[in-house]
Amino acid sequence: MMEIKHIEASWKDRGFSCGVWIHPPGQRWDEYFHNVDELVMPVEGDIELILDGKVIRPERGKEVLIPAMTEHSVRNIGCVTARWLYGYKCQ
Repeated sequence: MMEIKHIEASWKDRGFSCGVWIHPPGQRWDEYFHNVDELVMPVEGDIELILDGKVIRPERGKEVLIPAMTEHSVRNIGCVTARWLYGYKCQ
């Protein structure tokens, strides 16, 4: 079982916020950019990330860094609601 409070504290120590995103089956978020680095970590379900055209399917608990200004998309590729942590680099 992942300790979300522990991950949140770790991200904060590294200068990132931390929130939980709830993502219904089939939901897509396409072609986003952010001015700051972003961290994403699946907690439940299965998500797919596309970073500058490269497909990544991170395992639960696997942290993915999305560098600032990287075009990215996220979609729930499973049959159940996915939950994932996300955080933005604080400026």
